[in-house]
Amino acid sequence: MKKLSQITETFSESVIREMTRICDEAGGYNLSQGFPDFESPKAVQEAAIRAIQAGFNQYPVTFGEPELREAISRKVREYNHIECNPKTDITVTCGATEAMIATLKALINPGDEIIIFEPFYENYGPDSILSGATPRYVTLYGPDWHYLAEELAAAFNEKTKAIIINTPNNPTGKVFSKEELAEIAALCIKWDTYAVADEIYEHILYDGTRHVSIASLPGMAERTITINSISKTYSVTGWRVGWAIAAPEITKRIRKVHDFFTVGAPTPLQHAAAEAMTYGPEYYEGLKNHYGEARNFVLDALRQAGFKCELPQGAYYVLTDASDVMARLGITDDTAFSRKLIELTGVATVPGSSFYADKTKGSRQVRFCFCKKWETLKHVAQVLTTKLPK
Repeated sequence: MKKLSQITETFSESVIREMTRICDEAGGYNLSQGFPDFESPKAVQEAAIRAIQAGFNQYPVTFGEPELREAISRKVREYNHIECNPKTDITVTCGATEAMIATLKALINPGDEIIIFEPFYENYGPDSILSGATPRYVTLYGPDWHYLAEELAAAFNEKTKAIIINTPNNPTGKVFSKEELAEIAALCIKWDTYAVADEIYEHILYDGTRHVSIASLPGMAERTITINSISKTYSVTGWRVGWAIAAPEITKRIRKVHDFFTVGAPTPLQHAAAEAMTYGPEYYEGLKNHYGEARNFVLDALRQAGFKCELPQGAYYVLTDASDVMARLGITDDTAFSRKLIELTGVATVPGSSFYADKTKGSRQVRFCFCKKWETLKHVAQVLTTKLPK
């Protein structure tokens, strides 16, 4: 028989989703995959029901229902300080996941390079490969997850087509400062490079940290693609409604790719998303307060259990140094440790190596998420502090 696709041999299946399956089989507590185990807001659910009952059940406008594109345009003008035309600058996709790969397919030509900060959300590497680009990695150094200006500058060259910026960042919780984004913007302008900004955790911020969209900085509106979704902000990760905001010439290409990838995101859920985007500031304050309390609680439990970790600035993950706990168990591999942790405590985490191109860099790390109900978090704290060796 003829050989199957060779490109699919160059990356692995999602480790995060694999850990969820292992957790489900064990009946464990899923602190691996970043989705809430509590109910999404009732108002959001009711909006979806109304949309279904109102007959929004057939194909949508391929690149997004007008109501949703208009709602996105209003929201990003107010919150992100991005001006965009809902008719020409927005593509609604099946989640931020599709928005990212559709964007890269719209940008990349053979021989192009993409800069990715490492550790990175695990989709970015395969997305680069599938789009035909060569990834170049720039290290974020813990515990504060800073990059070195000289290393970032050295990563840019004539082949650099884009840089991916995930802020707030998964898995580290880093929030890129305005000064850092300005430095990145200057390099993008110097090398005629696009910025692909994944801002899905934009409302999940702590300790007075502020989110800045790189598209709002001078000279960046025309060369930035801003990617987002309703998944995290409104606790509906299964709805698969995301979007990409870009200048018209880029948007035209994203829409072409999106059309032949998925045709369109779910019609009734687009209408419900448009309604959710009318929520006032009290909703977003409540979101931050809830996750802020959960963050402090979980990090206290992790430290008591022997993990080394710092408070994330944003998102709802903590990437921990598990060296001491692994040593007590006689384990030297992060994947083996993650499986052993489920066996001993029922708690699922993500091996740190899945966030690095060089897997050895994450071999002593594991990532926990804390977007869970209090019942779950309290149980996890109890088992981690009592069932692991001291």
